[in-house]
Amino acid sequence: MTRFLARRAAMAVLTLLAVIVLTFALVHSIPGSPGAVMLGPGASAQEIHAQNELLGWNQPLAVQFWDWITHAVRGDLGTSLTGGNEVGPDLASRLPVTAAIALGATALSGVLGIVSGVVAVRGGLVDRFITAFSGIVVSLPTFWLGILLVYVASIRLGWLPATGYTPFADSPVDWAKSLALPVLSLAIGGAALVARQARASMVEALGQEHVRTLRATGIAPWRLLYVHALRNASVPVVAGLGMQFVGLFGSTVIVEQIFALPGLGQVAQAAVTSHDFPSVQGVVIIATVVVVVTNVALDVLISALNPKLRAA
Repeated sequence: MTRFLARRAAMAVLTLLAVIVLTFALVHSIPGSPGAVMLGPGASAQEIHAQNELLGWNQPLAVQFWDWITHAVRGDLGTSLTGGNEVGPDLASRLPVTAAIALGATALSGVLGIVSGVVAVRGGLVDRFITAFSGIVVSLPTFWLGILLVYVASIRLGWLPATGYTPFADSPVDWAKSLALPVLSLAIGGAALVARQARASMVEALGQEHVRTLRATGIAPWRLLYVHALRNASVPVVAGLGMQFVGLFGSTVIVEQIFALPGLGQVAQAAVTSHDFPSVQGVVIIATVVVVVTNVALDVLISALNPKLRAA
């Protein structure tokens, strides 16, 4: 296990370094410059050149990269070209919003999906209903679900706020209310995918030889289903949930725009639109760190659930 963790950690560091280099190269290949962004369209070429000199944009790329990465490892991700604020603290304040949405949606879709998948494996009318319903839900766009939830739960019923965000420190109850609709709009489609995966994995697990042997010994059906079969079926389901979290973390921009949430997706959209290079680099680095850490944690969890991987 120690060597496994060491290999995964080394791969994570190499992946992060590769993304940093690629992001730096792409940012410098985009037409425009920080001086042009900061001074606006009315600036002259001489003024833009002088501003770029002041920012170090005209230095050799190797010098710029070394200067940027030495500051980045200390947590200094630069200054926003449009807002003038420090990128690191700004992204750090927005990270909990995006993380809460992605984690909440993943957890909720996991619970709903696993329960539905296990229930569906019994067959009959319930199985057909869950299969058909999940097929319909998967095809619904996230933004459409979000708008529908706002109309029903906020406008018509008045249960939850339509937009806005309340920090957890200010009011835990209002914080949960402000995230309820965004989480639900992402979790509905995710739960349908998890239900399909859980049902297929449970069917495969129930067909394994040792499970058939346990059934022949007269073990209680609930224990056979929820202990032995579900444990064997958990590996692909957990892997799917991990990948779902990664996907949700990187795709919250639409939900954050619909519900006016101050998360990473919102600042990423604004940074790309305004060519705010430091903010773009900062968002990419933070997203990469989250993805890398999630993959390492997922590998460790799967190896703990699968005895064969632990032995290997």
